[in-house]
Amino acid sequence: MTRASTIDFGRKKQGELFGSGPLRPANIIRNKFPTFKNGSNGIIIKLPDNPEIPSLKEAVAKETADLLDKHQRLSVRELTMKFEKGFNTATLLSNEVKWRHAALLERDILLKNLKSVLESLRSRVAGKNRDEIEESLSMVDILAVQLSKREDELLQQKAEVTKIAASLKLASEDAKKIVDEERANAQLEIENAKGAVQRVQLALKEQENVSQRTGKQDVDELKEEVQEARRVKMLHCPSKAMDIENEIQVLRDQLAEKSSDSVHILKELELHRRFEGNDLPLYVLEGLETLGSMLHIVVRDNASVDFSNFSIQWFRIQPEGSEKEIISGAIKPVYAPEPHDVGRYIEAEIKFGGHTSLAKTAGPVDPAAGLADYVEALMRNPETNYNVVVLQVNGVAQPADSLHVLCIGRLRMRLARGKVVGAKEFYSSLMQLCGVRGGGDAAPQAIFWQPRKELSFVLGFETTRERNSALMLARRFAMDCNIILAGPGDKTP
Repeated sequence: MTRASTIDFGRKKQGELFGSGPLRPANIIRNKFPTFKNGSNGIIIKLPDNPEIPSLKEAVAKETADLLDKHQRLSVRELTMKFEKGFNTATLLSNEVKWRHAALLERDILLKNLKSVLESLRSRVAGKNRDEIEESLSMVDILAVQLSKREDELLQQKAEVTKIAASLKLASEDAKKIVDEERANAQLEIENAKGAVQRVQLALKEQENVSQRTGKQDVDELKEEVQEARRVKMLHCPSKAMDIENEIQVLRDQLAEKSSDSVHILKELELHRRFEGNDLPLYVLEGLETLGSMLHIVVRDNASVDFSNFSIQWFRIQPEGSEKEIISGAIKPVYAPEPHDVGRYIEAEIKFGGHTSLAKTAGPVDPAAGLADYVEALMRNPETNYNVVVLQVNGVAQPADSLHVLCIGRLRMRLARGKVVGAKEFYSSLMQLCGVRGGGDAAPQAIFWQPRKELSFVLGFETTRERNSALMLARRFAMDCNIILAGPGDKTP
């Protein structure tokens, strides 16, 4: 056939050779002719298309089965949408059947034109070309038979699709009616529910108002009964707790007064015993001789003296000897004992105008009540945090709101403010720790800490108990590390 199409037949145009019929693609859907080949015994075999497209009947049957399967699981609205989708699909399939039918008609016309052209060629050629044309005519006849069968199948599919489309359209209309009915019923139920909710709200509001009125009346009556009961109790049954509290307060005041008198008498006895036959000292120490207190140098006759021109030095003395240990930096008229002073005498040396006077405590400094047990409890923890205020850094005063956290651990001490670490050092022989010796009202609550050379802090605690416990705890932990923490100039064994 290829050779026949290239022969010159009297210089005729190619359009005249193949006739005036339409030469468009035979299959609009595929845009190509079916593929055939010669089999044995002259039988023409149609090759399968790739990829295979399911038949129209199978697609419609599958869609219908899916709709019927999902009918029980879909709501009315969704069912309507599915029916409409199925109806649209059936319409598209019907259109496809129409297009295929039109394509078959075009194929029929094309085959007729092709057959007429081949017959005209058969009368003009001879030999081998004539045999090829005869073979082509036989193939055209076979194709015509197959196309007629295909046309019958398409007509049958068209009838089935039309029937399914009609049923789907009817089902879609029924579904729309059901949706409208359900919508009306739902709207009615919503209105009924709104009315019921409003009635319940009104009933609850009315009940709340009644409860408030009743509750307020009950509360007022209860208040009156309580007030009457209190009045009767105050008239006929005085409170024993108030009496006990008053008695305890009176006993506390009496105990404090007796303690002060006892300390004063002990001081007088000690002075008379010490200076028997001699003149009494000009200056004495005023204040409780216990840890956490403040010792003041005062004149015996209560005269007002300006100590700014005096030379003062504080000492600590062992109770079994007379050896003095100088307290370095303690040169003010006041001194706050620290835990290192417990069990020792405190003495102040006052020099003025070439004269030297001494003022000494009547007895050793007593420990604070319960402080030792408190420190023993803190020793069980790996570290203890204290809220402190940094008063000085390297002798320079700091703002009053410089709040930090002092952490005393088993191996080191750390001073930090939030995530900013001011100092963090392990216990060493270069570290110094003691109470503040420069005087001031905050001395009983402040300590001096030098973690390393060229860096020192003066830290203020919230209470004297925390200040003294911090000193004792740090020294105990340092002792476990074979380090003795002391103040500047203090003697260490």
